[in-house]
This record gives sequence, structure tokens and C-alpha cells, in this order.
Amino acid sequence: MKKIAIIGPESTGKSTITAQLARYYNEPFVEEFGRKYLEKTNGTYNREDLLAITKGMIESEKSLEKKATNFLFCDTDLIMMKVWYEVKYGECHPLVLDRLDSKPYDHYLLCYPDLPWEDDPLRENPNMREELFERYLKELNLYNFPFSIVKGKINRFMIAANEIERLKNDN
Repeated sequence: MKKIAIIGPESTGKSTITAQLARYYNEPFVEEFGRKYLEKTNGTYNREDLLAITKGMIESEKSLEKKATNFLFCDTDLIMMKVWYEVKYGECHPLVLDRLDSKPYDHYLLCYPDLPWEDDPLRENPNMREELFERYLKELNLYNFPFSIVKGKINRFMIAANEIERLKNDN
């Protein structure tokens, strides 16, 4: 079973692509834990909340790994948590760094910010999407994690599915 992380700045289609891939491959997917958590706090959070989100995300992935046959699709990941910590607080929690060192995902789909911004009360960074994309890209390269960039306004799902097919055929 391969774990695929779908990451990228806000409003780049991560949740949509994650659900579409799960449906197409008839596999489970991990919903964005941070969104569910922040809906309960009306979008307010602190460092302790980010740690709770990180732990909740890890537990959600663990519980769904048992149900996956070929793939587990994860909406957001530890790289996004690392950057979130650094942007908000200037440093990252050691738990995130320890987990990243264990290379927890087999492949990443990095969504490019070429879709229009969709306003949402939980979204924070409409003017930082390019900068955040570059930070995610830098982290993927720093950790030497395998990734593909998903871009384009029309065929995003097909681009993502083609990458998954390539991974499937590599076995």
C-alpha cells in the first residue's frame, strides 16, 4: 500500500483531488484534519492546537491505513504542518520533524496555485499562495521526497491520476 499526500497552498483543489482519486481508485482517503478541528474552534488556534491537529492527522492516517488496499490518499501532510508552524510561530514542533524524518509518504502531489482564490472563513493566506507553494517545493526537495506538481485549470484530476497510474505501474 502506498501513501499519497496531496499538498499545496490554500484554495488549490487539494480536497477535491483527494476525494476524486479515492473515488476513482475505490480507496480510502484522509480528510483534512485541520479543517475539521478549526471548524470546532471557529478558526482560532495556538501552538497547542497545531500539535493536536498534527496528532489527529497522524491517528486518522493510522486508522485508515488498515482499510487501504493499494493507496491511501491524504489531504494535507506533515510538510504542510511544518510550514504552518514556521509561518505562524517561527519554529516547528519536534514531533513533526521526527515524523518527517521517517519518510511517512510514498509520493506527493503538490498543487500549484493557479486556481482562483475561493474565500472561506478558515482560510488565512490569499496573498501568500505563491510563497507557500515555493516553501512546500523547497521542503520536498530538502527531504528528497518524490513528488509531482499538479497544475492547470482544466485537467487537474487527470494529471493527478496519471501520476498515480505511473506509481501503480512502477510496482
